[in-house]
Amino acid sequence: MSTPDPQNQPPSSTPPPAQDGGFPAPPAPGPAGYAAPAAPAAPGYSAPGYPAAPQGYPATAPVPGRTLSIVGLILAFVLPLVGMILSLVARSKLKKAGAPTGLATAGFWVGLILTIVEIIGFIVIVMLFSSLFSMCSDLGPGVWDVNGVTYTCG
Repeated sequence: MSTPDPQNQPPSSTPPPAQDGGFPAPPAPGPAGYAAPAAPAAPGYSAPGYPAAPQGYPATAPVPGRTLSIVGLILAFVLPLVGMILSLVARSKLKKAGAPTGLATAGFWVGLILTIVEIIGFIVIVMLFSSLFSMCSDLGPGVWDVNGVTYTCG
């Protein structure tokens, strides 16, 4: 029988032992500073445990117009015309971003309806005061009773 020649042997599938005290080099760091998973350990030994990457929600970029739509809806109740305009701008930005436009649409309609109500209310008040002033200009100063309505003109 012949002894095997060490130079003609096929390469081994296991890496050669490390030269720095017998310990293998640690695996290269992976994404976000976490180590890559270790190779399977030799029989009888357990592989060192490395922490897995955190499994959270993916970071999402802020959607342009979302805050503006909330502000537009709130202002639609306080200052309807301003709220309606802000909601239109927010709706345009949200449409471009492909995001839902529900709040901006609601702000637009609330602002539009309340703007119309304010305009009608303003017209009614102007007509009321103009009729009151015209009645007083016809009657003159004093207290007058016309058709059961008392007018005090000064």
